[in-house]
Amino acid sequence: MLLDGESWRRHFDGFRRDAFRLEAQPAYTMPREAENLARFLRGEPKPEGHNAAWHQRVRGFVSSGRTIGRVRVVRRPLTDYQRYQFAWGIPGNIAAGEDIRILDATEEDHGIPDQDWWMFDEVSVVHLNFRPDGTQVNRELVDERAVECQELKRSAIEHSVPFFDYLKEHG
Repeated sequence: MLLDGESWRRHFDGFRRDAFRLEAQPAYTMPREAENLARFLRGEPKPEGHNAAWHQRVRGFVSSGRTIGRVRVVRRPLTDYQRYQFAWGIPGNIAAGEDIRILDATEEDHGIPDQDWWMFDEVSVVHLNFRPDGTQVNRELVDERAVECQELKRSAIEHSVPFFDYLKEHG
């Protein structure tokens, strides 16, 4: 079953305890980010309020007792998009309350696939499907993969490090 628009928003916001994302694409082509990515690549300063809507959502999840986090898979050298995330995106997301870890798969992928997904409350899984250029095609509800994704989550967390620890070592 595909989720889009309001059905995706309701599904996402409806989690009770835990939302977790495995983020594996080297780059994402998102129209709403295009101008900020271009600004970053030109060396301009980050705009005031960058990613504020997401930060507000994360703070709301956390203040209601829920947790939200992700493991970001990278391979060195980082892509321009990953450098943009590291500089302008991830620090603010963490400050808002999101737990973000980095799994460096440069030398070993630890069996973690390149498929992005969100898992909610350990039972609901939504694949995020992308074209090779990083453009999202759709979101697909695949709850039958929950047990497999629980194991992938465990492995991804085990082989990753907190974002700021990664920066200290590879910054």
